[in-house]
Amino acid sequence: MPNRSMPAAPSLTPGALLMGDAFNMRHPLTGGGMTVALSDIVVLRDLLRPLQDLNDASALCSYLESFYTLRKPTASTINTLAGALYKVFSGSSDPAKREMRQACFDYLCLGGVFSNGPIALLSGMNPRPLKLILHFFAVAIYGVGRLLLPFPSFKRLLLGARLISGASSIIFPMLKAEGVREVFFPATIPAYYRVPPVNQ
Repeated sequence: MPNRSMPAAPSLTPGALLMGDAFNMRHPLTGGGMTVALSDIVVLRDLLRPLQDLNDASALCSYLESFYTLRKPTASTINTLAGALYKVFSGSSDPAKREMRQACFDYLCLGGVFSNGPIALLSGMNPRPLKLILHFFAVAIYGVGRLLLPFPSFKRLLLGARLISGASSIIFPMLKAEGVREVFFPATIPAYYRVPPVNQ
């Protein structure tokens, strides 16, 4: 199912707030739109909790920039995961992609942290960008290990190199499109520290 991805680009408009799929698109493979919307609600609730008056739309607008900054790591992790899974599981006759698909299934079948981690990412319970990269490349390395055991060959070694290269070409452009600074270092953005004033 072809689809487009659209990383979030905040547009501060007094009186308007976009969340979940209304704010940005991701592939529907993982159902991440609702997960992101629910996460957005929690971030917004915590951000606006100290406010007593929500009628001043222009004053609120300056604090919504904080909302967009605080939501970014979670939303981007779920967006990237959805896009990466689509690219891995989309129909392709490429042997490296076939190996990556099989490695995904076999990795999840290992159980324990090998299934708990990816499921926590999918469900939005632990949507940390570094965990996504860790599990994504753990699957790729697991796939290479499957290729090289029990007897490595030059052909299998090349296929393993293509698998790692393919994994890199899938995930790194997606993370770049989401914004590396916003995803991995949101505390370096001034809006991260902006807190609404508390009315007495």
